[in-house]
Amino acid sequence: MSQHGDPCRRSAQGEPAAGTRDICEIEPTAERVEQSRHADERVRALLDATLVISRELDLPVMLRKIVSIALELVGARYGALGVLDEQGKGLAEFIPIGLNEQEYHDLAGIELPHGRGLLGRLIRQPASIRVDDISTHPDSVGFPPGHPPMRTMLGVGIRVHNRIYGNIYLCERSDGQPFDRADETVVEALAGAAGVAVENARLFDQVRASAERFQRLLLPRLPELSPLSVAEIYKASSERGVDAGQVGGDWYDALLLPDGAVGAVVGDVVGHDLVAAAAMAQARNMLRALLYDKCGPPSAVLAQLDRTLEAIEENPVTTVCLARIEPAGGGWRLSWSSAGHLPPLLLTPDGGSRFLDVEPDIPLGVDITLPRHDHTFALPPGATLVLFTDGLVEHRSHPIDRGLAALAALASVYADQPLPALCQALADEHPSDGHDDLAILAFRIPGERRAHPAG
Repeated sequence: MSQHGDPCRRSAQGEPAAGTRDICEIEPTAERVEQSRHADERVRALLDATLVISRELDLPVMLRKIVSIALELVGARYGALGVLDEQGKGLAEFIPIGLNEQEYHDLAGIELPHGRGLLGRLIRQPASIRVDDISTHPDSVGFPPGHPPMRTMLGVGIRVHNRIYGNIYLCERSDGQPFDRADETVVEALAGAAGVAVENARLFDQVRASAERFQRLLLPRLPELSPLSVAEIYKASSERGVDAGQVGGDWYDALLLPDGAVGAVVGDVVGHDLVAAAAMAQARNMLRALLYDKCGPPSAVLAQLDRTLEAIEENPVTTVCLARIEPAGGGWRLSWSSAGHLPPLLLTPDGGSRFLDVEPDIPLGVDITLPRHDHTFALPPGATLVLFTDGLVEHRSHPIDRGLAALAALASVYADQPLPALCQALADEHPSDGHDDLAILAFRIPGERRAHPAG
């Protein structure tokens, strides 16, 4: 090239020719500025990613986020996270990200990797690895049929308590270049943050499981109440993720009373902590004792329970629906008293549904001097009675009447199902927003039930 075509031509003494020095100095400076800007952006993205994964306590969701964030940090086309088995010798779980619909279809029926080949190398030798050509690497065992072509790879381990928990695998930078040392460094930093987040999520899961187990241990195993059929279900809030130590105050109980009636109760103690759980257990146990001792109308039993709880100690506010179901004149009669609780739901044999709506009395723990009232209703043969807590219908974005109407419609659809299936359907498809625990107690009255079309 002639000197006239070279913007950075030099003089005979080796110095840039006159008028070219500024250009020669500006060009590398601009390149360095661009590199510095890119590095700053990557650091900010890494800090943002660390915040995102540190706030996530749902482990499966977190693992997918880790892979997605790693893809974005280095501009990779494909990524995966492999979780090691208990022995640390193979993959117990493999989470791929980046495959399109056609690529997923092409891999249908192909087993997920178990940790052989290059993946196995990273398991056996837990050090980061960069591969410029997978097909020529001595540990490569190739890809199964239908697998998208991949040439470059970056693998980084995630450590939890000095033990490899899993590995991040990234393939194919979007610019077609091999992964470089900067890519490796940023993914290693992400993996370090991910290790802490994974451990926090695992501890959270353990605490949450213990809290739910404790909650369920407080609930009774219902006895045989023949000729009545009975079923129950309890479901923890979907928002337990906010506080793994939360336990609810919802409960149910049913028992055969000395006079032949069946006592039934659902209740909800205000709060989501150990105080609420302890108050729930105390109220349930006292209520059982009072039901056996008094055998009186539900209002009298609730009034005595309220006075007893206040005399012992200050208790949280509690809503309760206490009912007696007993034979009467060849049929069955329901008597109940509501301490600030939602009304029972009746499903009739012809497919209808209605709430036994009455003006509720005040909840327990508010004022023991105010009177309590009883209500009665003749239960038709084959009818189903559903008692429930407000976690089944409450939604923070609309009035509770809307939730109650949705529950009545939903229950009509499943009214012909066996009681356990009915309770499960109501708990699974609940019209609430899931922010609170829920408890359901259902009874079926003896008698012929006519089949009817589902709503």
